[in-house]
Amino acid sequence: MKFFLDTADLAEIEEAASWGALAGVTTNPSLYARIGGKLDDFHNHIKRICDIVGPDCPVSAESVAMNRDEIIADGRELADIAPNVVVKVPTMVEGLAATHTLAAEGIPVNMTLCFSVPQALLAARAGARYISPFIGRLDDIGENGVQLVENIVKAFKLYGITTEVIAASIRNLEHVEKVMLTGCQIATIPTKVLEQMIIHPL
Repeated sequence: MKFFLDTADLAEIEEAASWGALAGVTTNPSLYARIGGKLDDFHNHIKRICDIVGPDCPVSAESVAMNRDEIIADGRELADIAPNVVVKVPTMVEGLAATHTLAAEGIPVNMTLCFSVPQALLAARAGARYISPFIGRLDDIGENGVQLVENIVKAFKLYGITTEVIAASIRNLEHVEKVMLTGCQIATIPTKVLEQMIIHPL
């Protein structure tokens, strides 16, 4: 399993990268706003993240557009920032259409906000390189987020789909330990949870 860091904080990214275990970063304008960032500087901030992690680490940067043409235009701009930028697109009809176009142009897409196996399969068929099922948000409404990840992994194996599964919306260490056993390729983790992974009472 590969570990991505789910943050916009440059200091957190630098520290995690120094451990040698960081394989990528996922971020979005909301995470950037939490550290005091402004939306009009988001693209510049993505460039700073790419400079820290280097060209071998994918950096998922989310488009805030809601219709396909704007998502496509935003995706192209994001992809021009650095060769390792992955465009995050929400799993919805407009997102599928945009993903289909971007993928055809060779731009990697991470379809985010996935809450079901059918959504994941549609995303994969549209050309998404990654699909991000949201564990924590499903748990919040009484569903089993880890089970969704496991079901997506099984479905992809059954149909020979190469889209990588990113377990997202991870809230705690238990989530990480459980998704490790599902066979999903990636977990994107908040810094506090990544730090907990190295801690043990003994």
